[in-house]
Amino acid sequence: MKAEILSKLKSGFVSSCQPVDGSPMDTPSIVAAMALASELGGAAGLRIEGIDNLKEVVKVVSIPVIGIVKRDLTESPVRITPFLTDVADLSDAGATIIAFDGTGRVRPNDIKSLIAAIHACDCLAMADCSNVEDAQTCFELGADIIGTTLSGYCGGETPKEPDFDFIKSLANTDMFVMAEGRFNSPELAAQAIISGADCVTIGSAITRIEYICEWFNESISEARIVRESLY
Repeated sequence: MKAEILSKLKSGFVSSCQPVDGSPMDTPSIVAAMALASELGGAAGLRIEGIDNLKEVVKVVSIPVIGIVKRDLTESPVRITPFLTDVADLSDAGATIIAFDGTGRVRPNDIKSLIAAIHACDCLAMADCSNVEDAQTCFELGADIIGTTLSGYCGGETPKEPDFDFIKSLANTDMFVMAEGRFNSPELAAQAIISGADCVTIGSAITRIEYICEWFNESISEARIVRESLY
């Protein structure tokens, strides 16, 4: 099963169907529609947050689904699938792959236990990492997929560009590398593959309408200023 799933992901890209929190799009039926539209558009996999969303999505799609739960904890900065109970809930909801925070930060449940629990559910384990050290640790503990998901999100100012150096440092290893984080154009996604990623996850540029509108609005506003300076 693992080889088949990874081969499927290598054939395309992953669409992360995660609307802005509180958005008019943030309902299970709309997330499921986004997921099906993504599959029809050529996505080889999906990334879905939340149990209710996941349950609706797996009813309508046939491609692998990466499931996550996001939590805001007071005792830990870890947000992505922090608990063993989250793993069980995601598996029961139909996830093919379960992603979790793979950083070395303080956490309620350790990485080794999370990976073991995911595998016990017959799911693949994806580690969302922030750097090469995270990636190596999670790979040695048995993670099936290493994501660059958290690069730039664990302190300090988040860069605007993807972390291609991180991808290149993992290329030509035995790791299955999922490029994720700020790949908001077809050109950047293509560059991820050229840099050595096995697959790439696209999120905001596909499913966060508010962000897309902001990008266009900002660009058009800047263009108006330029035009006024010319005439």
